[in-house]
Amino acid sequence: MQRIFLLFLACLFMFIVACSKTDSPKMSVVAKEKSPAPNVTVVSLANGSTLNLSDLKGKVVLLNFWATWCPPCREEIPSMMKLNSFMAGKPFQMVAISIDEGGKPTIDSFFKETGFLLPTYLDVSGASAKTYGVTGVPESFLIDKQGVLVKKIIGGFAWDSPEAVSFIEGLMK
Repeated sequence: MQRIFLLFLACLFMFIVACSKTDSPKMSVVAKEKSPAPNVTVVSLANGSTLNLSDLKGKVVLLNFWATWCPPCREEIPSMMKLNSFMAGKPFQMVAISIDEGGKPTIDSFFKETGFLLPTYLDVSGASAKTYGVTGVPESFLIDKQGVLVKKIIGGFAWDSPEAVSFIEGLMK
């Protein structure tokens, strides 16, 4: 009986020591509405340049996660193209991050086949989708000029609708 008691105390001591570690890893940042948008770094499909989301302060940002194989994404793309065209010359930046595993060749082929074109970025590590808590595609995030995440939208959306354009223009003021 005494051996069992000593074994129990030894296990309890090891448990207490293990649970009281102070050098545990930091929790990762996850995007939340009405909070500063976490910075992510992505690579432009067009020219290979690096984009830091934090460098876009002063612009309203539509951050969109999508994939070529996603039917709701394909439906949403024409409205995103119209919105991007309408916002040309305004303090607005679209950042469409593809989560396609095939990377640049897959996306280039998709754009050539469909005639679609978005300002597309790649994040081969998947860190940006993880940071923003993306659970599926499409998912979009509107970030105001101060860098605050204003709205998260899950699923396809009509970005060229009068309501969407008005809302985004309101964020520019």
